[in-house]
Amino acid sequence: MITDNDMIHLRRSIELATEALEAGDEPFGSVLVDGDGHVLHEDRNRANTVDATYHPEIAVAKWAAANMTAEARANAVVYTSGEHCAMCSAAHAWAGLGRIVYVSSSKQLDEWMQEMGVKSSSPINSLSIQEVAPNIPVQGPIAGLDAEVKALQQRAFQRR
Repeated sequence: MITDNDMIHLRRSIELATEALEAGDEPFGSVLVDGDGHVLHEDRNRANTVDATYHPEIAVAKWAAANMTAEARANAVVYTSGEHCAMCSAAHAWAGLGRIVYVSSSKQLDEWMQEMGVKSSSPINSLSIQEVAPNIPVQGPIAGLDAEVKALQQRAFQRR
């Protein structure tokens, strides 16, 4: 069940995704929250403005690995505007982070791209988090909020 507190962090992930889009990056944002619900770290996609591997999910996983105990990481939650790609799912698992809550799924993103006739520029296959890291609890997509992410993705597609 998605709580009011979850919704606050999910909305923030969409705000970060919007910031990424406005800065010239793909619209993705992530928020790392500790087991008590406090925001520890957040970031946005910087794959165009820094390097192709600078996804926010990896940024929060790296921050967590450097700044949190194993127990704290296991109790943490990552809220993100879009489901982790395979690279980010692996980083999340290797960092030992807990639950992931995402607004929109990789499957939805693929469907939106097909609707708009956009060819994927990803060099890897689109896999669900569970296909890459089966022991991570996940929740998503989030009905209603996913429409906001779809609108951001459509704006990104129009730039291509």
